[in-house]
Amino acid sequence: MTRRSKLLAAAEAVLLFAVLAASAFTSRSADWRPWGLVLVLLALALASDALAVRHQTQRISGSFLALLLAMALLGPAPAVAIGVVVTLLDGARTRLAPGKLLTNLATYATFPFAGALLIERTGNWTDLEGARLSFALVVFAAFMVVNLLNFAMIAGDSALHHGTSMRLQFRTIFVPVLPSVLASALLTVSVAVLYREVGLAALGLFALVLVVFQFLLRELLLSQRRAEQLASLQLGVLTSMVETLALRDRMTARHSAAVARFGRALAAKRGCGKDEQELAHTAGLLHDIGKFSFPDAILLAKTPLSPEDWETVRRHPEEGARLVRRMEAYGPVADVVLCHHERWDGAGYPRGLAGEEIPLVARIISVADTYDVMTARDSYRRVLSPSQAIAELRRVAGSQLDPELVDDFVALLERKGLAFRHGDDADFATELAFERRVREYARPRRLLA
Repeated sequence: MTRRSKLLAAAEAVLLFAVLAASAFTSRSADWRPWGLVLVLLALALASDALAVRHQTQRISGSFLALLLAMALLGPAPAVAIGVVVTLLDGARTRLAPGKLLTNLATYATFPFAGALLIERTGNWTDLEGARLSFALVVFAAFMVVNLLNFAMIAGDSALHHGTSMRLQFRTIFVPVLPSVLASALLTVSVAVLYREVGLAALGLFALVLVVFQFLLRELLLSQRRAEQLASLQLGVLTSMVETLALRDRMTARHSAAVARFGRALAAKRGCGKDEQELAHTAGLLHDIGKFSFPDAILLAKTPLSPEDWETVRRHPEEGARLVRRMEAYGPVADVVLCHHERWDGAGYPRGLAGEEIPLVARIISVADTYDVMTARDSYRRVLSPSQAIAELRRVAGSQLDPELVDDFVALLERKGLAFRHGDDADFATELAFERRVREYARPRRLLA
């Protein structure tokens, strides 16, 4: 155990002791009445915990809802007691490591105490006894506060122990279940309000709430896993196509990798955000994917192409865009693929766009594409030195290419030594390893408790 982990464990132990002491000190006999309510909430919490849903490294349990009712209808001490008992029995059942059990105990003692105290103190400032709406709003607010506190403590422990990103955990664990959490909060608040009207009979509705919560959560996470499986399949198809293209024509595949590297660097130089930089990289890798449909007579031609062959070649942006657009959430990439042969003066293809009508990232890819075609081995034209290629870029700036982007790209080449070694498999492999980047486009933007 690292020094930081030891300090964190010590802090959790101190927090647990302080919460237990505070709840005992503030406990009143009235908080534990009726005993039937305490026992029913404890039983429901234990039953729900036994049916917990596993999501990635987290277990999501409806016991949180039972704890909220204990906070709202009983008091700090009973809520903490239920949280601790549920955690101890869960730890025994799942054989949790001592460190993890300590984290869970500290968490499941702290947030019930904080929530119950929040509701209790708010009740002292407002007439919760006589105002049904005020009571409902306070309980709902407490639910959301302690839900976030619960997540922050568990995720924070993971971040400190294992170096995982809190931001990433928030996006991938907290947000996917937020809709079901909000729905469950409303249902639980309704049960709390109804209990004040009809007593223990309202807990029959709460049992239904737990079943609905577990069902909605299970279905939500199942659909998310299916979406991720589909995204992985789509990603595998694109990866396989690029690799197959590399087997058919090493030159074209390495050209795409070079354009991806140059495009990303130019997007960064231009001041584009991270998303646009990733878009430039992905679109660079896929900008010539339409050539996958070329016959070998064109793809591997050693002599100048005929006019008919050039007509086929000119269709590759549309073919590539059509192919990429079939993949869910790849629309921005397809737009760039479609427009990467448009010209600044409007004489390009396939749509004859001009100037800033052409998407910025497509103009970036066009500059990177033009430079690499001139400096890398190519069957259609002679190879130019970097200085000759820079001179040619300057010559066509304002006609074929965006002149400001040309200036930025030349500055990169001259000051940072930006290059791609076409004969080096390592450079190709580095740019082709794009699963992490492309998956951002294949998944919906998503953000437990």
